[in-house]
Amino acid sequence: MRAVLSASPLRIALCAGLVLFSALLVVGETHQTRLLFTKLQAQESERWHLQERYSRLLLEYSTLSAPHRISALSKTSLAMRSPNTGSIKVVAQ
Repeated sequence: MRAVLSASPLRIALCAGLVLFSALLVVGETHQTRLLFTKLQAQESERWHLQERYSRLLLEYSTLSAPHRISALSKTSLAMRSPNTGSIKVVAQ
């Protein structure tokens, strides 16, 4: 019974080594977690900026493709006009 409870220097060294190894693993995992979290924050920031840019592009597209703007440009730049109702022919299939 006394042999089981006695701590030999080898057992103490082995336990200390295992505790040190475990502590190093914890430190390594904590560092890896912090690196990944930093990367996640950077990617979320980039996603936010890209979403903002996409929203601006959608607004610009809708502004440039507005029907009244297209009609005004076709009349001024291309000298287009609407056809007379008498010159429109309906083709039946």
